[in-house]
Amino acid sequence: MAKQRRSAKTTSKLVRRTIRPETRKKIARKGVSPKSRPRSATARPGPAPPQAPPAGPPAPAPAPRKPGFYEAVAIYERGVQALQRHDFGGAANYFRAVLDRYPEERELLERARLYLRVCERETSRRPAPEVKTPEERVYAATVALNSGDHSGALDHLQRALGEDPESDYAHYIMAVALGMRNRADEALEHLQQAIALNPENRGLAKQDPDLDSIRNHDRFRDALDTPAAPNRRPRPLRRR
Repeated sequence: MAKQRRSAKTTSKLVRRTIRPETRKKIARKGVSPKSRPRSATARPGPAPPQAPPAGPPAPAPAPRKPGFYEAVAIYERGVQALQRHDFGGAANYFRAVLDRYPEERELLERARLYLRVCERETSRRPAPEVKTPEERVYAATVALNSGDHSGALDHLQRALGEDPESDYAHYIMAVALGMRNRADEALEHLQQAIALNPENRGLAKQDPDLDSIRNHDRFRDALDTPAAPNRRPRPLRRR
């Protein structure tokens, strides 16, 4: 028995010697090894969430259209309408007006040039019409004006008015032709006659670029206010 107690004591001494002092301290703390401890959530902060980029300035509002744009569109549309009626000379005048007066309206210029070439090609192909009636003379005068033949246009119109003095259309085209020849007073007299015989000519004259040569005249506004003639013949408005 004495031998067994000695061997037990000897064994316990060997165990104590084989365990290092640091290890005994850890065991004595009854804690968990630092390697096995869970990391605190506040020990090391995680990456901050990405922030949204600052909003840029609002997109600028589109610039408002200038009044000239709407005027150019109105003249262009009248040219298209004349082209659809096969009035190539009158349509060409409207398209030229768009090109000459509104060079900044690039949206319309290319189409106006295209239609102008169509009008010029068709006008060159058409033979001179045989003139027999006052209406045909007025049409011949319109063709002459479109080609720059003002003298020929005036001759046709004088003949037309000699045969039919109450032709509002002949008076209207005469006003255009005389205005192009800088004969403003005579042109305004014929414009008054055209409006008196057919008041619908008033609306046409307000926007017609062919009357721009007399538009700034002192009597132009008075001509637009001409009342209808009491015994006028009812006629539909004919456009060039």
